[in-house]
Amino acid sequence: MTVLRPRPSPTRSAAAPSTSLTGLQRTLGRDWRLATGFLAPAGLLIAALILYPIVSSIVTSTTERHGPDTVFVGLDNYTALVDDPVFHTGVLNSFVFTAYAEIFKVTLGLIAALMLHHMRRGRAVIAGIILLPWVVPTVVTAFTWRSLFDPIFGSVNTVLTESGIGPMLAAIGLVESWPAEWLSDPALAMPAVILVNVWKGIPFFTVTFLAGLKAIDSTLYEAAMVDGATPWQRFRHVTLPGLRHVMIVTVLLSSIWTFNNFDLIWLMTQGGPGDATAPYVMVAYSKAIQQLQEGAGAAVTLVMLPIIGILVVILVRLMRRSDGPGNGDLGRSRLTPAQRKAMPWVVVAVSTLLLIWASPHIVWKAALVLGVFVLLAAIIGRVVSTLAARGNSVAARLVNGVGSGVALIGLLGFVLAPLYWMTVTAFKSDSQIVMRTNDLWPTPWSTEQFTNLFSGRAFGTWYINTVLVAGASTLIALVCAALAGYALARLKFRGSESFTVTILLTYVMPGALLFIPLYQMMSGVRLNDSLWSLVITYPTFTLPFATWLLVGYFKSIPADLEESALVDGCTRFGAFVRIVLPLAKPGLLAVALFTLTNAWNEFLFAFVFITRDDYKTLPVGMQSMIFGDVVPQGQLAAASLLISIPVVLMYAFGQRFLTEGLTAGAVKG
Repeated sequence: MTVLRPRPSPTRSAAAPSTSLTGLQRTLGRDWRLATGFLAPAGLLIAALILYPIVSSIVTSTTERHGPDTVFVGLDNYTALVDDPVFHTGVLNSFVFTAYAEIFKVTLGLIAALMLHHMRRGRAVIAGIILLPWVVPTVVTAFTWRSLFDPIFGSVNTVLTESGIGPMLAAIGLVESWPAEWLSDPALAMPAVILVNVWKGIPFFTVTFLAGLKAIDSTLYEAAMVDGATPWQRFRHVTLPGLRHVMIVTVLLSSIWTFNNFDLIWLMTQGGPGDATAPYVMVAYSKAIQQLQEGAGAAVTLVMLPIIGILVVILVRLMRRSDGPGNGDLGRSRLTPAQRKAMPWVVVAVSTLLLIWASPHIVWKAALVLGVFVLLAAIIGRVVSTLAARGNSVAARLVNGVGSGVALIGLLGFVLAPLYWMTVTAFKSDSQIVMRTNDLWPTPWSTEQFTNLFSGRAFGTWYINTVLVAGASTLIALVCAALAGYALARLKFRGSESFTVTILLTYVMPGALLFIPLYQMMSGVRLNDSLWSLVITYPTFTLPFATWLLVGYFKSIPADLEESALVDGCTRFGAFVRIVLPLAKPGLLAVALFTLTNAWNEFLFAFVFITRDDYKTLPVGMQSMIFGDVVPQGQLAAASLLISIPVVLMYAFGQRFLTEGLTAGAVKG
């Protein structure tokens, strides 16, 4: 007879501290040797591609090119910016572009999130559709809207004229004349690029606000209703406080990205007309790359570092303090309740005054447009609450349903119209595009643009280059991030907190601060005009995010599973490979999807590093298809469709893993 004997319990847990620690282990931590091996790949990449380039940029900013020689000039490049009107205009444009874009993204994103939150059916489908502008590459966004705004071949002026909206806009002064020259009129170019940035950014705000709404305790709403609170009071005293932390983090993160935007504005206007839309990043690019004054260009980016640094520090504090209740309140221990309550209004007042000073010709127009959206939402909410208070619940539901339905149709129309235009334009013949026949429905449908795209052009080569670069850089980022994320989540060693903070700092470090020193570095090792320059540098903006997300996901996996494997004789690395990685598939797939998408869409580094046609990626190659004023509308639409399909399919099939991975990472990260 077989006697089953219970396995003797281990004398100590695998995670418990050992009594036989060496001197180095007491000083550096129990797992310092293993942590060094796990962190080495990510640490080397971050040090070589982010930290060193920033230091190099500081050194470069104190030099100047005199012919073939580089001489030390001290702070001359910085003092020259004091009287540089181009730099002043660039900074002002960046501020105006960011401020208006964030205001509209917050407002429209919140309205969209509230509508989706109260939907009972079809919420996942609508959310997936709204996500499309965020998914499609920036180059597709820019060229599609550029085509729509075209005064000859675009449909914006045509639709607005036929609907009577265009002449009404001119009558009330929102545009000076009709038909409008959207991208060639200095008064309209900035509002036009702001509109496109809002179109692309609304999905990010909607998804994050929707997640925040789901996290608000429903009992708070029930208690407020019992106390007789109106819908507006519930929104003001329950919804907004519950979303405050999510709003702050989202706005800060989006502001950093928007303030350092280059590709969208360059692809739409190249900073024109004149310098009406040129941001400070474009000023740095012009000085460093076009004028070959790398020191002056580096000074432009570094002058803006304190502003970005303040936003980054606030963001890192919020993200590091987001695990505990109430930690989203920045400065809770330093500010009184009255000061915390007044702070948002102070920020709004200061920002409004700055906008009035910086863009008096835009501020009243933006206020009018924004006021229309807010007023309509307030009127519908007021009518619904009044009907409900009078006991007419059927009429209240009817008004609420009709109002929400109209708003939802308007939102979906705004989201889908550019994508529909891109699709139908791709299937028009050149004669249909030129003659403006059958604008909204090609008759007949033609594959002429796809045939022309692949004949006589290097489009196929660009596609292969993009696949190779995106795949290789994603693999590098994923391997390094998985090792580093596991070490930061599980291993005990001195310096883990500092390394995590460094990851968060580099996560939000804009490419505008890195492209000049990285360009110098790639030139120094003669890797410019090669795909290796992109494969090596792309982890600068994918590795920090991937590591941060995986740290959160690894923390969500029970440590007991690893401890059992260690007790059974498995090594720590073996437990990582056999136990942790299989359980972390959703997180790994979410990271792979994000890093692959970012590498697929990247424009600035590829635009700076690559000049040879054979090594261009799709975003840069599509930009090179435009020769002066000759814009191949049909071929650009066909190329946009082909570059968007893989990304949309990846998000469609990976949506479940993406949601699970991001949820775990966001909760624990």
